[in-house]
Amino acid sequence: MNERYAELVSQLQQVGLLGSIGSVLGWEQETYMPGGGAELRSRQISLIAGMAHQRATAPELGELLAELSTQDWGDPHSPEAVNVREARRDYERATKLPQRLVEELSRVTTLSQQAWSQARKKNNFADFQPWLQQVIELKREEARCLQEDGGPLYDTLLDHYEPRMTTAELQATFQPLRDQLVPLVAEIAEAKNRPDTSIPTRSYPVAAQRAFAEEAARAIGFDFDRGRLDESAHPFCSGFGPGDCRLTTRFDDRFFNMAFFGTLHEAGHGIYEQGLNPDAFGLPMGAAVSLGIHESQSRMWENLVGRSRPFWDHFYTRAQHYFPEALGNVKLDDFYRAVNTVEPSFIRVEADEVTYNLHIMLRFELEQMLISGELDAADVPTAWNEKFEAYLGLVPPDDAHGCLQDVHWSAGLIGYFPTYALGNVYASQFFGAAHDQISGLDDLIAKGEFAPLKKWLNENIHQRGQQYSALDLVKVVTNHEFDAEPLVTHLRTKFRDVYRLS
Repeated sequence: MNERYAELVSQLQQVGLLGSIGSVLGWEQETYMPGGGAELRSRQISLIAGMAHQRATAPELGELLAELSTQDWGDPHSPEAVNVREARRDYERATKLPQRLVEELSRVTTLSQQAWSQARKKNNFADFQPWLQQVIELKREEARCLQEDGGPLYDTLLDHYEPRMTTAELQATFQPLRDQLVPLVAEIAEAKNRPDTSIPTRSYPVAAQRAFAEEAARAIGFDFDRGRLDESAHPFCSGFGPGDCRLTTRFDDRFFNMAFFGTLHEAGHGIYEQGLNPDAFGLPMGAAVSLGIHESQSRMWENLVGRSRPFWDHFYTRAQHYFPEALGNVKLDDFYRAVNTVEPSFIRVEADEVTYNLHIMLRFELEQMLISGELDAADVPTAWNEKFEAYLGLVPPDDAHGCLQDVHWSAGLIGYFPTYALGNVYASQFFGAAHDQISGLDDLIAKGEFAPLKKWLNENIHQRGQQYSALDLVKVVTNHEFDAEPLVTHLRTKFRDVYRLS
């Protein structure tokens, strides 16, 4: 290995270790930390973030990257070329942010998350409003630091989660997608042959739910020897690095879908994290392409696999084993239709496949308004409810079922939400390619043989790291350009069958 390149690898992996420490602190904050620890934790995370930023912006690292960027690595998609190119891009972004801002963002968002959690429990937006205002002001400052050529401030925040994607490109995808989903929702609402929605809301003991969710997550390929499942107010996945990936979920003993499909979703993220090249930890070749691509993995396992008929052809007898009172006399077809009910609802993480993207588009629009200054934090509940009614035909009964339901804004994750809808689009394209390249995929799933799909994803997506941009990866893997039509086709085909529409 080139001596100077080896030095780059060492420096980047040191930054990666500091980031990993911060992730451990963040995970423990959301799972086991007592409420009284918030102030201390905010200082701990702020210190780690500052140390990581110092290393990530060190002049010596910049000089090293500038030197290595002049070398001819041959193949532009070789690991060396990718690591240098993407690390330099990260460096140039990081050096635009003052350490003071990085540390203050870490401190404020740690406290803000605690304030959000309490406000959500009390259903009191007023308690969270001043924290949201602080977060928005800090994110605007961050966006101004990163802004280039007078483009939208929101673009700079979006780029952190979906590199090289712009607001205009998202709007060009989301608008026609929305135009096709709204009529489909209306068509389904008029269907006469409807699933029995009582089935998922019967009694499902939490201990049995946890056992079944872990069994399914293990079956699809999440390695519990290198990971674990805990509970949190908002489900998430944290990949700390090789050998340690944490999932969280939440349970409701009167609602089967929440924990089961939530666990499959987070396990999909975890399978991506566990599928990254461990030798490339801390390097672009050992990191996910984008959050949209990451989300494609979770949405694929949750919906395209987990809510599919072949999946339940295999798993339904196990479900009846775990929940004999709720499901003992329920036919497979009735259960399958029930867990695929399409009905506008208030909570995003519990939304069905068809209406889910409408939840995302609402948040995408509000985020842009918050960052541009068009919307004040104090007016979020009103704006949320107005858009929710326009998109989903419902008015949230309270803020806990409305603008307080997601942790993202309290954590400073502005620009994150659009990646969820992008993930659905990517997932449909990838799953179509997997069907083309894995013979008899549905039959394999129906037999409980998930390894061929996991292996295909490992080889085609996970182990490639940041070798390609998200849109280029789609083209390399599927031989097609980025396109929302496969998602629309999937939704129309599946749900016209579920609702017995002609």
